[in-house]
Amino acid sequence: MANPPDVLASIVEHKRLEVAAAKLATPLAEINERILARSPPRGFESQLRRHISAGRPGIIAECKKASPSKGIIRPNYDVADIARNYQSAGASCLSVLTDSKFFHGGFQHLETARQVCELPLLRKDFIIDPYQVRESFAIGADCILLIVAVLEHSQLVEYSCEAVELGLDVLIEVHSQEELDIALQVKHGMLGINNRDLRTFETRLETSIDLSRQISDDRLVVSESGIHCNTHIQKLKAAGLYAYLIGESLMRAENPGTELGKIFNFEEIFT
Repeated sequence: MANPPDVLASIVEHKRLEVAAAKLATPLAEINERILARSPPRGFESQLRRHISAGRPGIIAECKKASPSKGIIRPNYDVADIARNYQSAGASCLSVLTDSKFFHGGFQHLETARQVCELPLLRKDFIIDPYQVRESFAIGADCILLIVAVLEHSQLVEYSCEAVELGLDVLIEVHSQEELDIALQVKHGMLGINNRDLRTFETRLETSIDLSRQISDDRLVVSESGIHCNTHIQKLKAAGLYAYLIGESLMRAENPGTELGKIFNFEEIFT
């Protein structure tokens, strides 16, 4: 791992302790039993592609209570209500934070979302061990996030292959040119371009626009972070970007589904 920023290093360090404890609490044999018992994945990437092919935006709407940089974002955090709200509002998929210490998430949030809505679910967490890939399947995820900033190339390949074998989709997240060069060497997965610089926390939509020009049309590209209004959507669409992961702006709104409709101006898109 190449010199991650301090906050990211702290998250990864704590995640290693979490994973070690999880392996003791729930051995891999038990995880494998749960894998055999769960229903098939719902098809995260295919859902995004269907919506985009139909002329709709590929929306990954996020359920997130807090973040290390912003603290508590949504004090009244009702995952069931939010998930139903997003589905009714026209989201393609959901992203659910499962990191507890830094984002106030949890497995139960993803499990709840799966129970109350039919949308495919991304487990939004810091995957640093192959145990977590199988764990993600066991708790009901349909897609996992692999962050280039915290993984070696060999780990990206191993974890993405493991996910695909299970039937999970993969979203590989990059923040820079260097990280994109690494991600492009991985055969499987959508490419997520995070517009937020992990070192300065500055957000620039140009990050998605500039980096996406180097990605072939057969890879689905998701623009992440810093998307707050329809003007941002139009700017990204003009650059050929049709899939978006949006969290904070929705979580700060009184009604996340209504806010989603405003950002995407659904009346205009669907006519």
